[in-house]
Amino acid sequence: MTLSEAIAQQPAWVGIWLNILSFCALLLPLSLFIWRASRTAAIATLLANIASFVSITWLYNQLGYVKLLGLPHVIFWTPIVIFYISRMRRDDMPIWPRRIMAVVVTAMVISLAFDYVDTARYLLGETTPSIPPPTN
Repeated sequence: MTLSEAIAQQPAWVGIWLNILSFCALLLPLSLFIWRASRTAAIATLLANIASFVSITWLYNQLGYVKLLGLPHVIFWTPIVIFYISRMRRDDMPIWPRRIMAVVVTAMVISLAFDYVDTARYLLGETTPSIPPPTN
């Protein structure tokens, strides 16, 4: 079973949230390439998202659908949130990139709240996968 198939087996709200998150944290940051002042944020977010995707896929293939799948977001998105907040405070940042960054930060912080809790629960012993890893 692929990661996409495993996600599809989760409650409906998970799929809805992942669609919202995909728009806010994956697609919306691409619009930051429009403004020179926000291009570094766009590149950083793109790299963090690629690293997260690769890491989550690898973890799923190794461990199955476990709570530790949130760890890559914790590792890669926490610095992005801090970076965005620092960029949003700059006087040379135009208003529209600030607004976009605010939406991205909001979505990432909501996701990170789940990810930090899930990662902590895994590290505290809740390691049983709800869906086992795929067999090769």
